[in-house]
Amino acid sequence: MKKNFVEELKWRGMIHDMMPGAEEQFQKEVTRAYIGFDPTADSLHVGHLVQIMTLRHLQNCGHQPIVLVGGATGMVGDPSGKSAERNLLGEEELQHNVKCVQHQLSNFLDFEGENAAELVNNYDWFKSFSFLEFIRDVGKHITVNYMMAKDSVKKRLETGLSFTEFTYQLVQGYDFYWLWKNKGAKVQLGGSDQWGNIVTGTELIRRKGQGEAWAITTPLITKADGTKFGKSEGGNVWLDPKRTSPYKFYQYWLNAADDDVIKYIRIFSEKSQEEIEAIEAAHNEAPHQRALQHALAEELTVRVHSEEALQMAKAASSILFGKSSEEELRSLDKDTFLQVFEAVPQAEVSFDVVSESGGIVDLLVKHSSFLKSNADARRSLKENAISVNKTKVQDGFVFAENHLINEEFILLQRGKKNYFLLRVNR
Repeated sequence: MKKNFVEELKWRGMIHDMMPGAEEQFQKEVTRAYIGFDPTADSLHVGHLVQIMTLRHLQNCGHQPIVLVGGATGMVGDPSGKSAERNLLGEEELQHNVKCVQHQLSNFLDFEGENAAELVNNYDWFKSFSFLEFIRDVGKHITVNYMMAKDSVKKRLETGLSFTEFTYQLVQGYDFYWLWKNKGAKVQLGGSDQWGNIVTGTELIRRKGQGEAWAITTPLITKADGTKFGKSEGGNVWLDPKRTSPYKFYQYWLNAADDDVIKYIRIFSEKSQEEIEAIEAAHNEAPHQRALQHALAEELTVRVHSEEALQMAKAASSILFGKSSEEELRSLDKDTFLQVFEAVPQAEVSFDVVSESGGIVDLLVKHSSFLKSNADARRSLKENAISVNKTKVQDGFVFAENHLINEEFILLQRGKKNYFLLRVNR
């Protein structure tokens, strides 16, 4: 027996607004529902994950997701939730972004099988739709008064709203009408800031198509400390590993506050209510072990990247924050290695200089300034407190080329938490 989609969203805290009749529609029959993604970048980020997970739950409950990639609407710019008009992208850049986003979404949804997801691009039906045809066939059905009443329009009137942005709700509304007419879409899903645009679509379906359609929106996620969800110190947390490494992606979830992760695990995990409640109980018994954060970080890193990426991220984390070996250190690729040690003091030295001196004391003092003096270095060596690449060394250590990590780095360490990264240039 398939799960009830609306009930699934309710216990997960994923419903903000819902039109009357929407729940009954999902109970009545297998329903096609869609969410739109504007390809303003060549990668989605964790801010999109709420909607992606909504589609996953939809498919898991036996319904059919339609993913709309906005190749056309991406050229316009949605004013919802924006304080200023964004820069518009050219057709070539948008088409590149569309392909990248399509590829990422295929990792989340099953596009084959009984209730296969379908991906569409609204550029396909807008590219030959002339302006005169649009205002004649679509614009006449929606009054200016109706459009002006939308919050997304009201909030921008004081700062200024271009005609392009003003008409966005008509364009998105027509998407819903087109998908209703040609693909049988009965429901549009989206964030709560999209409510006005979605309802315009249901109104267009009623007036132009004499049909019925529904809307469900999810809450916008906020963090307990007031900072923006999906942001790190470096900006957006992306799903593309070239933009945000699996290590940093893993760390983002691992570092979630307890007040936030209780909410996150319901939204972003596919675990059942019973499984999540069991993890919560374990977390409450030993909060310092961060069971919720670990469970969520592991599940999402595997889903977005891979099991291999998760193991590398965990190894990278243990290198700084736990016990680890030289073998684990060498298992990291160069990008991950540098990200792990980006906050560690560093110095550069030529390969020839290091090869000629060779001794560990020179590495610790002369070439790195890691330790203050030769006496300090020898005392630390005598105390067995010095490691090179996570391996304990003695005063007789001599540098050799095979000590280089990723053919470039030497990691010096005193005690458990004091590190220094020596970059050796050839």
